[in-house]
Amino acid sequence: MPEQDPKDSLEAAAEATRSLWGLSTELTARVPRLLEAMRSVGTGLELHSTLDRICETAAELAHARYAAIGVVDEEGAGLSDFVTHGVPDEVARAIGRRPDGHRGLLGALLRDPAPVRLADLTADPRFAGFPPGHPPMRSFLGVPIRVQGEIFGNLYLSEKEDGSEFNDYDLHMVRVLATEAGIAVGNARLYEAARQRERWIDGSVAVTTALLSGGDADDALAVVAEQARHLAVSAAGIVMLPSDEGGLEIVAVSADDPSAPLGMIIGPESPVVAELLSGEAVFVDDSATDPRMVTGLAGRFGPSMLLPLQSGGRVLGALATPRARGGRPFTETERNLATQFASQAALALMMAEAQRDRERLAVYEDRDRIARDLHDLVIQRLFATGMMLESAQRRSAAPEVQSGVGRAVDELDVTIQEIRTAIFALQQEPAEAPSGLRTRVLREINMAAVPLGFKPTHRFLGPVDSLVGELTGKNLIAALREALSNAFRHAGASAIDVVVDATAALPDGREAVRLSVADDGVGIPEGGRRSGLRNLARRAESLGGASWFGPGIGEDGGGTTVVWEAPI
Repeated sequence: MPEQDPKDSLEAAAEATRSLWGLSTELTARVPRLLEAMRSVGTGLELHSTLDRICETAAELAHARYAAIGVVDEEGAGLSDFVTHGVPDEVARAIGRRPDGHRGLLGALLRDPAPVRLADLTADPRFAGFPPGHPPMRSFLGVPIRVQGEIFGNLYLSEKEDGSEFNDYDLHMVRVLATEAGIAVGNARLYEAARQRERWIDGSVAVTTALLSGGDADDALAVVAEQARHLAVSAAGIVMLPSDEGGLEIVAVSADDPSAPLGMIIGPESPVVAELLSGEAVFVDDSATDPRMVTGLAGRFGPSMLLPLQSGGRVLGALATPRARGGRPFTETERNLATQFASQAALALMMAEAQRDRERLAVYEDRDRIARDLHDLVIQRLFATGMMLESAQRRSAAPEVQSGVGRAVDELDVTIQEIRTAIFALQQEPAEAPSGLRTRVLREINMAAVPLGFKPTHRFLGPVDSLVGELTGKNLIAALREALSNAFRHAGASAIDVVVDATAALPDGREAVRLSVADDGVGIPEGGRRSGLRNLARRAESLGGASWFGPGIGEDGGGTTVVWEAPI
């Protein structure tokens, strides 16, 4: 925990001594209150509560009805924060947006940070008027607050409680308090910076753990989006990966808005995409007005950070953390911490990719071994058994025996052909998905048949290839893969039925494609893990559709039916 520098304390005491030396007994009598005020200001390390305490203490010390602190932004051109005391919440809400320091008396004090004492601030030529709902104010006292020699902001007091003006005594007392406030703010800033770095480090650890846990890749990317949103205090966290078209596809979103555009592709013609794919970070002050932000999505947001997920010179994707319209701009510290977080997330993505490659290689080696065993052992034994049965059939004189053995031999031939088909599937390398949706669905079903131990049944209704667009088809295949994976990993099913219906309709009458995956497994237990079902729902909602589940095809509705639909 940062501690107050003894040199700063000595300087504050010296300043207090210089300010009070030779002054009247009236001011000297107020010294105990000043010392108590300095002690109060110096307690605590949370920055915003420290600013609140400074305002309250200054108002009590100078008998002012209102107090405020305007915090200068990093460029020194305006106010990044404005903390008040004495203004009721309902009045603050009626006033609306707080001062930005770009004009009026507050702006003049930013450009010339020196003590100001006015009998009537409304008569000052720098005064630019009060916004509607603002309480009336006349007497005014402004004192700069310096932190390590640099202007942090200004302390403002207004309206003496007895209706008089602020006097020299008030000015001296508030100047001494502002010196102590500068030390307290400096300590609070150090503490806040340390806490902020700690939060970002913890977030990086959470992301690395999620990516390397070997779980679902979509879940891991959702963790990246959620952590980035939380740490950046933004309205959304968005993860994008390179698309086949050369742009970026939104693959994970964390936001309050349920209609977040999961699956949306931002084309390569976007200037922001070009910069991100070249490894450059993009910082935007207002997404709604920046000409580089060419998507309709940008109109919802204000300040944004768009960071490449880059490691070892390779750009794996991008991370966006936009704030709401009118939100506070990102500070230089936040930008640096977010950039480091994105680099750590990219490194974890590369490590996770290498881990999945190793696991995939192990699966291929295991599939080759299984294929060899099936060919060299199982088929040979079945073939030998068939020959033995044919020999027994020829030696038998009973017609019933000959007929039964013949049927058994035929069944063995069929079994051998099915095993050879499975061997062929095991030896095939996963290829790029064909363009036809029907073919891609069949490919997913055939691939699922190997771990399931049986082939799911399937039906197609309507011209799925010609009606279903590429984006919807891509998301449907992802939903089918998720549903089949859940059935294999969790359901313990012995039968699965897949239906792709391109003749369906949404509740509002729009034409739709509906995917149903029904099984006869154990069903979904109460309180069980539902991350896969949430993924399905997010994909459907991003396209304007929906996803749900219900009873399966087992006895008495046993098992689960997962339904996913989207407009076409």
